[in-house]
Order: sequence, then C-alpha cells, then structure tokens
Amino acid sequence: MNKYWVRLFVAAFLEIFWVIGLAHSYNFWTWTGTIMALLISNYLLITAAQVLPAGTAYAAFVGLGTAGTVISEILFFGEPFKWEKIIIIILLLMGVIGLKSVTDCKEEEGAES
Repeated sequence: MNKYWVRLFVAAFLEIFWVIGLAHSYNFWTWTGTIMALLISNYLLITAAQVLPAGTAYAAFVGLGTAGTVISEILFFGEPFKWEKIIIIILLLMGVIGLKSVTDCKEEEGAES
C-alpha cells in the first residue's frame, strides 16, 4: 500500500470524527475538534487525489467514512442495530476494496514507463 492510500484511509478515519462532530458538538472545544478534523481530512483527500484517480479516491473516502460513521453511531450513540445495515456496509466496503485493488496511481505508472 503506498502513502497516498494511507493518506486516503487517514482522511476517511478523520471524516468519521467530523461527521459525528456535526451532530454531537456542544461547546467551543468540540466544535474546534470537528473543524480541525474536517480541514485535515479534506487536505489529505485532496493530496491523495492528486496522485490517485479522483473518482476512485472520493468513492473510497466517502465509502469508508460512511461505513465508519454508521458503525460508530451503532456502537456509541444508540443507533438501532439492523442486519440490513451491516450487510450494506459490507457490500460498500467490498466495493472500496475492489476499487483499491484495480487502481494504479499516477506515480507508479510514471515509474513503469
């Protein structure tokens, strides 16, 4: 796994925090953390998308962020557990894994030429 995919995974992880923060922030510090997570997450997405195909990067970012947010809401915030949600998240993650497995980044393509 190259550093651009790592950046994308970190960006998606931070997306989970800022999306949850939008719903659950209540004071200056929680809003500050939410805004910082949003800025860093988007910066990492942008830098990863400069090398990875933009559509693939964005789809993986949103897919991982969505899956993480739904799982976090179930585990920590009392969202009802439904098998249908888990199955859909598994399908979503299979799509992200599929995109990663068939995507080459521009840096690697340049090195092969």
